[in-house]
Amino acid sequence: MAGSKHLSDPLSETMRDIYFAEKQILNALPKMADAAQSMELKEAFETHRAQTGVHVQRLEEAFELLGKPADQKTCKAILGIIDEGREVMEELQGTDALDPGLLAGAQAVEHPEISRYVTMVTWAKTLGLDEVADLLALTLNEEEETDELLSEIAETTVNAAAA
Repeated sequence: MAGSKHLSDPLSETMRDIYFAEKQILNALPKMADAAQSMELKEAFETHRAQTGVHVQRLEEAFELLGKPADQKTCKAILGIIDEGREVMEELQGTDALDPGLLAGAQAVEHPEISRYVTMVTWAKTLGLDEVADLLALTLNEEEETDELLSEIAETTVNAAAA
């Protein structure tokens, strides 16, 4: 099949998309931490904010390795998920259901991120871009760990407190 597109094109486009998403998440996490009632959940959000700052830096490094500018492509999906999170904070503020709602919103963000990072790691490996793949894989591992931690907090603390 003839064409001028190459696997590196969707890789860089997806990186632009997730770069935008990570920056949006970086702005949303402090609000989520402030709203959270559980100290454990607050700490998880604060820890993930610090990690997300590193994720942004890794993406910038990956762009540099590709010889491309670190620019953003608006990700409508993440904007929608963040808007839903704002609604949850407003609707559930001051109730026992707030933390489970915040937690669900955070996991709604993590899952598409994980999916994109899995894809980008695979593409980078296929293209022989081992340094890029390694950077993206570090972030993928942290996103998966965050998702596991959020599940654990939900199962052991937050959901039971709201029941």
